[in-house]
Amino acid sequence: MIEIRDLTKSFNSHKVLDGVSLNVERGQTKVIIGRSGCGKSVLLKHIVGILKPDKGQVFVDGQEVTKLKDKELDRTLMKIGMVFQGGALFDSLTVGENVGFGLIEHLHLSRKELLERIEESLCLVDLCGIDNLMPAELSGGMKKRVALARAISIKPEIILYDEPTTGVDPITADSINELIRSLHDKIKVTSVVVTHDMKSAYRIADRIAMLYQGKIIAEGTAEEIQHTAHPIVHQFINGLAQGPITETLEQFR
Repeated sequence: MIEIRDLTKSFNSHKVLDGVSLNVERGQTKVIIGRSGCGKSVLLKHIVGILKPDKGQVFVDGQEVTKLKDKELDRTLMKIGMVFQGGALFDSLTVGENVGFGLIEHLHLSRKELLERIEESLCLVDLCGIDNLMPAELSGGMKKRVALARAISIKPEIILYDEPTTGVDPITADSINELIRSLHDKIKVTSVVVTHDMKSAYRIADRIAMLYQGKIIAEGTAEEIQHTAHPIVHQFINGLAQGPITETLEQFR
């Protein structure tokens, strides 16, 4: 469903992605782990065409996103819903207006169809009947759910999650993980999740890949990653202060 080939991206002289190659099969939940600032979010932005690579290709359902013109890109991106790290809700719009924003922009629905789609999407994330509330009236966990309702309102084939459990308490984080798994089962969506939360990664992933110094250095099932002998992956997943990652960082001090 998603194929990334030899993707390279630099900002000024700093190379963030250095020949990344990754495949995501249809219906799969692929979790990408790595330290903060390692390029996980940059990778997602290439999938949705927000960023263009210096080198390499990104294919979504057989279409090369990196070469599509505006209208063709829009059609391909309608297959993708994205949940941003902070939710990215519009503070001046109601919950319902936030959820329906993409529908109004891209689909020609009657008012009745629009309201039904908004309510259906909110109910899928267990938030039925809150469409008239404002974002300021919501908890952090509820904002994350509204952002997810907005992503699924267009009935995407793919959902991209950028740090979905960041900034919420452990109980709320667990409920978001459960929701991601539930949506995977209910609507058979293909998912890519970037996170540094290993508890979340183990809970939701079909496969996990680790991004380090601009490259994918390991990939496998949750069990394979948990029992890896790779020293850098081992240090990261166990949250160890000393090891290869620390030694590499020391070179830049």
